[in-house]
Amino acid sequence: MIVRTMSEIVDVKWGNGLSRRFLTAADGMGYTITHTTVYAGTSSPIQYRRHLEACYCVGGRGAVQLATGERFELTGGTMYALDKHDAHYLIAEDVDLRLICVFAPALNGDETHTFTEDGFSCY
Repeated sequence: MIVRTMSEIVDVKWGNGLSRRFLTAADGMGYTITHTTVYAGTSSPIQYRRHLEACYCVGGRGAVQLATGERFELTGGTMYALDKHDAHYLIAEDVDLRLICVFAPALNGDETHTFTEDGFSCY
C-alpha cells in the first residue's frame, strides 16, 4: 500500500506552475497522479506525445484550448481528457487554476516544460 501526504512528495516547477507528483513510474502503478497549480495569467502550449492525460479542476478559473481553436472553460467540478495526444493551451485566468491530473503511462516524476515561440512543449 502507498500512502503519501503533501509534505512527503517532491514539488516540480513545470514551467507556468507547480506539479505535486503523488505517484510516478517508480511506484509501479502504471499511471501518475498529480496536484497541479497553473499560475494566474499564464497560457501554456503543451502536447503530451507519450502520455494520455485527464484533469479534474478543483479550483480557480481558466480554459483548455485545442490547437484547432476549440476552447473549453474550466472551473471547479469540470473534467477534461486529452485522449488523442492533443496539442493544447492550458490557460489560467486571473486566479491560479488547480487540477488533479492522471497521466498514463506514468511520468518519471522530474519532467518539466520549456516554452518557446516555435511550438508546443512536449514530453
